[in-house]
Amino acid sequence: MPSLPDFQAAAERIRGRVRRTPLLSAAPLRDPVVPGELSLKLESLQVTGSFKARGATNKVLTLSAAELERGLVTASGGNHGLGVAYAGRLAGAKVTIYLPANAPESKAERLKAWGAEVVREGAVWDDANAIALEAADRHGWTYVHAFADPAIIAGQGTIGLEILQDAPETDLLVVSIGGGGLIAGVAAAAKALKPEIRVIGVEPVGAPTLYESVKAGRVIELSEIRTVANTLAPRKSDPLNLAIIQENVDEIVLVTDDEMRAAARRLWFETGVAAELSGAAALAALATGKIRTTAKERVCAIICGVGVDGI
Repeated sequence: MPSLPDFQAAAERIRGRVRRTPLLSAAPLRDPVVPGELSLKLESLQVTGSFKARGATNKVLTLSAAELERGLVTASGGNHGLGVAYAGRLAGAKVTIYLPANAPESKAERLKAWGAEVVREGAVWDDANAIALEAADRHGWTYVHAFADPAIIAGQGTIGLEILQDAPETDLLVVSIGGGGLIAGVAAAAKALKPEIRVIGVEPVGAPTLYESVKAGRVIELSEIRTVANTLAPRKSDPLNLAIIQENVDEIVLVTDDEMRAAARRLWFETGVAAELSGAAALAALATGKIRTTAKERVCAIICGVGVDGI
């Protein structure tokens, strides 16, 4: 499992290659979201439009010249693929992205703009991932996992370091969950610096992958996905991510697609921040009272990805 030195090394490795995104005070708002202070970590302003550039860049910068020469391959709902496409461009490596049917065409176009080859396969991420693994085997490509990789998790954890450097008084972090790479990294890094900080994860009602896995004490594979927030919707996570989450995440709550959509509209209307549904999940959990806070708590919600699907 990644430890504090791994997160710190990742921060040094990716410095200057990804953005140190701003921490924005949510105030003033038309109506308060929480009783106390709320800040927004705007990973929607990250290069490629999401936090995924951090983990992908950290991973790619640890690869050997031979691994890069073979070319990179991954499966993605869109954002991880964009991160790998960006990192591959930095390293001069050929990149192939397997994209499932539930990924929007806008993500495919953006992937191509970053120089990646896009292959449409499977209904959801898990299907595309199985095919990407087969292709990696067949062609000798270097596979880059979307979330179950210590280097990926370490890269995502640099967000936790930045938040506590900029606002060390933060009491609560609210983080959306897809496969679990973001929350595993952020929670482990934040708790290494400040053990008393609370970390709460947010998943869609229609894809409660880690909610069910934590409850069962083992990795659970969902029988179906019932959310349009495709970047939060793998059918299963991985034992690595689950173990880190069990150790470092205090609670996981669920939000509906409509609640994420309302939060995305609110972000746009009141702050001018364009967030996809996954990017608005943390705010949705706070705005609907799924997460209770006090007037004394200083809360940070990670706005993890840009988009207009909720506006």
